[in-house]
This record gives sequence, structure tokens and C-alpha cells, in this order.
Amino acid sequence: MKTSSLWRMMPLLAPTQLLLISVIVIPSIYVIWLSFQASTYGQSATFVGLDNYFRVLSDPGFHSALWNTVILVVVAVHLELLVALGMALLFNSGLWGRRFLLVAVLAPYAVSEVVAVAMWRFLFDQGVGPITVLLTSLGLPALEWSYEPSHAMIMIAVLTIWMHLPFTFVILYAARLALPADLYEAARIDGATRLQSFRRVTMPLLGPAILVALLFRYIFAFRMFSEVWLLTGGGPARTTEVVAVYLYQEAFTYNAFGPASATAWIMVAVSMLLASGYILLLRRQVNNAA
Repeated sequence: MKTSSLWRMMPLLAPTQLLLISVIVIPSIYVIWLSFQASTYGQSATFVGLDNYFRVLSDPGFHSALWNTVILVVVAVHLELLVALGMALLFNSGLWGRRFLLVAVLAPYAVSEVVAVAMWRFLFDQGVGPITVLLTSLGLPALEWSYEPSHAMIMIAVLTIWMHLPFTFVILYAARLALPADLYEAARIDGATRLQSFRRVTMPLLGPAILVALLFRYIFAFRMFSEVWLLTGGGPARTTEVVAVYLYQEAFTYNAFGPASATAWIMVAVSMLLASGYILLLRRQVNNAA
């Protein structure tokens, strides 16, 4: 019966399966094949084995891009998590006007990335930007992000936090709302302070949600492209280039499709390692809670 039912369902599932195969599976297989080839415009692909991977992994430009990516991921994701956690606790405490404030908090996620970056470029413009004018009027140094690499990295980190904070906030806020109030009442009766309730009740129960938020944000941040490309283009002198921008440059500036494909699969491998590590932690935490 089960086999016959499955065969009857196949025509209904076929369009979805064909879509997945045509959009995900076939392009992925093609990129794997291309990563073992020396290929560019106007030339037939030539098999070179693992040379593309060795070239990428030994390229100082890739090392610099990888290091920039790691710095941005570690700094931006963890700062974003702290801010989102604080906001989730603040909103849950009965903040006045939180329905209107929720709209303001979620607004960055509704803005196009191109529009968001253009807006930030104007705000921090070194000549007429409102933020720059405000900083200089207060006697503070402005962010010279167009030619100072460290300032550009700060700018990118702040921008990516602002753009993706709603995602992390929604996960943590929903998880906090789901925590039973009886636990906090019991902790209060036992004489626990707010700080002790936070350490002993809130944080352990929010652990799975925090791990899920970190997992997705690590993967998304590791593939960061639009913030860097639209804001600095990887400059000045490729000092703010991240792995995704390095891949784009290899493919569409230098027309080296083999190394670009190898870079793509290195990114996939790193993302899978991150995902597997966090899934193991999440499973262990869920098993301990059970």
C-alpha cells in the first residue's frame, strides 16, 4: 500500500524535484567540474586536477580575503547577537510603544541592500555626510572609510550588523516569548535576583535559539558580498576584500573560472563545517535538556 501510494504521489512531486535538480543540483555539479578545469572566455576547458585548489589556497590575496572575512564574521556576528539579545529582553520587559518600535527594528530587513548601502554611503560621506558632519562638530574623528582600511572594515561591520540585526532579533525575541512565566515566578519565590534568573533560567533555555541564530548568521556572514562590493569594492587596494568578493574578481575581472569555482567550493566546505559543528552543539544541548 505504501509503495503504491508513493508511486501515485510521484507525478505531484515531480515538478518540485525537477525545479530543485535544474536550479541547484545541475549547477552545483557543473561548478564542481569547472573547479578541476582551466577555463576562460574563448577557450575550451582543460583538465588540471587540483591545481585550481592549490592556486587558491596558496594565493596571498585569498589569505587576505579569508582573514578579512573571519574578522568581520567574528566581530559583526557576535556584536549583533549581543545587541539582539539585549533588545529581545528589553522588548519582553514590557517596553512602552513596542508595537511601533518593532516596525522600526524590522525596517532594515525590508530595505533593498543596494538602497541600504547607498544610504550609508551618503550618511558617512566624507564631505557632506550628516554623520560625518555630526562627528566633526562634536570634535570626534570621522570614518575615513574610502581610503583607510581599518575605518572601511569598521564601516562594513556596522553596516552588516544594521542590515541583519532584525533576523537575529526575531529569533531571540520569539524564543524569549515562548519561555514559560512559571519558571520565573518559581525563581522569584526562591529568592533569585534578576541577574540570577537571567543566568540560571533565561540563558540556558535560550541556548538552542542562540545556536540557531549563530549558525545562520555565520553562514550568511561568511558569504558576505553586497555590503563590501557596493560600499568599498574590496578597496582601497583590495585591503577590505572578502572571500565572496575574491571569487567575483577571479570570475568576472580576471576571467579565471576554474579558481573561482574552486573558491566557491572551499566556501561551501567551510560553511558545512560551521553548520555541522553548531548542529552537534545544538543536539547535545537538546539532549541534555531532555
